[in-house]
Amino acid sequence: MLLAIDCGNTNTVFSIWDGTRFLCTLRTSTEHQRTADQYFVWFNTLLKHHGIEARIDAVVISATVPRVVFNLRVFSDRYFNCRPLVVGKPECRLPVDVRVDAGTQVGPDRLVNTVAGFDLYGGDLIIVDFGTATTFDVVDTDGAYIGGVIAPGVNLSLQALHEAAAALPHVDVTKPDRVIGTNTVACMQSGVFWGYVGLIDGICERIKAEHGRTMTVIATGGLAPLFQQGTDMFDMFEDDLTMHGLTVIHDYNKEG
Repeated sequence: MLLAIDCGNTNTVFSIWDGTRFLCTLRTSTEHQRTADQYFVWFNTLLKHHGIEARIDAVVISATVPRVVFNLRVFSDRYFNCRPLVVGKPECRLPVDVRVDAGTQVGPDRLVNTVAGFDLYGGDLIIVDFGTATTFDVVDTDGAYIGGVIAPGVNLSLQALHEAAAALPHVDVTKPDRVIGTNTVACMQSGVFWGYVGLIDGICERIKAEHGRTMTVIATGGLAPLFQQGTDMFDMFEDDLTMHGLTVIHDYNKEG
């Protein structure tokens, strides 16, 4: 069994892949102070709760927070007796090229999404990932990562608005019934939701025009289902896109 770990700025996701399907997906907050032993106690407790007997013999990690990688390595070595494959490290090969400016470090999550998107849908893709940041990744015809766009995440924007303007409350992200708000909360929800719909549509259209070819737009990330309600820009929605990419990268390196 393969344990795929996706460590983002806000949450870390653990998924167990048995070669044909994901047996379970577990989520915890990302904390660089968490030790390998703490990871195992949390992980093992939830496996018992789900009634899963996991025989992990391989681990693959994508981490946008470098400080957590050490403890995840120890976690893999101590409890599963295996050296994890870490995306972005020299020993981890990718089945696609990365064509960006020299010296540029591309986030591992963006590379993993590129691999997954190309494996599922071929080339000429825009992958919109709603995470701590909202990212737009562009995949060329041959599957190469060729750049993209990084915008502030939805929740990050709401938090900044609340903290910078003393009179504005914290609000939840939701699709408002009307664009014109008649109270402060409704106005903020409309601004965030429809503002991001405009951002999604505008950036995707500009990428398509610049790329010069028909492109498939894939949405992923926690808030993707919400924003699907406000735009018809998305062709596909993939909840497990990153995890699928990790399994593809693991298989590619194993075969190599």
